Amino acid sequence: MASEYDPAEFVDSDFQAARKAPFSGTVAAASSRAPSRDEVDSKVGETQQKLAELKRVQEELERERAGLEETRRRQIEFQTGRQETVQNLTRGVGLLEEAEFAARRDAEQMAKSLADMRAALGKVEITNEAAWNKENFQVELTRALAVIENARMEWNSARLKFPVLAGAPKTEASQPAEPVHSAPPSLAGLGFGQLCKLGLAFTWPLLLALVGIAITLAVVLQPAAAPHH
Repeated sequence: MASEYDPAEFVDSDFQAARKAPFSGTVAAASSRAPSRDEVDSKVGETQQKLAELKRVQEELERERAGLEETRRRQIEFQTGRQETVQNLTRGVGLLEEAEFAARRDAEQMAKSLADMRAALGKVEITNEAAWNKENFQVELTRALAVIENARMEWNSARLKFPVLAGAPKTEASQPAEPVHSAPPSLAGLGFGQLCKLGLAFTWPLLLALVGIAITLAVVLQPAAAPHH
């Protein structure tokens, strides 16, 4: 029986070693040889070029970083400014709307009081005492007193609503007048004169009604009482 095939039997080991020996010697000699001046100069030039390129890239990155920092700063400033502006404007709009409503309400009340005071002033001015005679003296006098009391009531009511009529300083007069329906002060802290004014203000409608009734009765009963004289 034939033996198995062995590839190593047909390989010449001496020939293979001779083929490898020249190349390995050349590589070993090249690796151990000192670099020449030209090679060193070439390496220095390449290194300088790489350093210059790295420096250029670094400068570009620094400029890019500075631009990004500026953009971030402006974005933060925009967001902060927008939030602050929105808050301030929202609060300002609310305050001005409330102040405008109060001013419009006060202006309407002032216009109404002004019209009432002008009407009362007109009635007082047209009262002509020289035109009275013995027959209508009592009636005209009663009517004139009612006109005076009505005008006085308008004046007192306006003084309570608008401090400027009471000689208040401009700083107080420039402020919106307190609404009539605001919480009244405590009666315990008011003086006797103020209490009298409040009592007159509360009872004035009743007194005015009584004066009107008296005038009406005087006008109606005077012609009937004249024949008895």
